[in-house]
Amino acid sequence: MTESAVRLGDAGELFLSGVLDYRSGPALREQGKALINASNASALVLDCSAVTKSSSVGLSLLLCFMRDAEAVKKPLSIRALPEDMREIAEVSGLTELLSHP
Repeated sequence: MTESAVRLGDAGELFLSGVLDYRSGPALREQGKALINASNASALVLDCSAVTKSSSVGLSLLLCFMRDAEAVKKPLSIRALPEDMREIAEVSGLTELLSHP
């Protein structure tokens, strides 16, 4: 099974990877919030290209990270949203929200 992680890269990039589900979600939530708060970048990009599988928990994480970034006045955009997350977003009516920084 793929290890799930969120890490902060250069220039305000957050990299989300692995399987996003009820097992990995709580830890990723806390780690992501801490990284967003610690970043010195004026804007953030959340790269999801290394997400291998996601349930609705993954979509919830994205929304939480967007809220965390908004709380510290940093626009957050999402890059490389995987197909399974895109489908959940479409069904949930969240596609437009996720496509705006």
